[in-house]
Amino acid sequence: MRSLIKFSSQDCGICHKMSFYDQKVSEELGLQFVDVKMQDTATYRKYRKILLSQYPDKTEMGWPTYLICDFPEGEFQILGEVKGGHPKGEFRNKLQAVLAMVEQGSLN
Repeated sequence: MRSLIKFSSQDCGICHKMSFYDQKVSEELGLQFVDVKMQDTATYRKYRKILLSQYPDKTEMGWPTYLICDFPEGEFQILGEVKGGHPKGEFRNKLQAVLAMVEQGSLN
């Protein structure tokens, strides 16, 4: 299942603001939504390998960081990302652009 994994912090205002629509937009685009708050150690531990494969020292990640991923529960593959806060329409456009690139890549 293709998933959108949101890495965020409970202390992040932008992360909180985006939580009003990010899951809804994700599901509208056919993605399973996974919310990973850094303070939730059990959930973070489950998905940490995915985050660290993209950001080994976490320095370049944004708040929030959304990783589009195939098979997040196993032999995952990161397909793309959206970093930082965006208005709802822009967030949808950015996700759609990543998904379109993924589809083009799989057609070639």
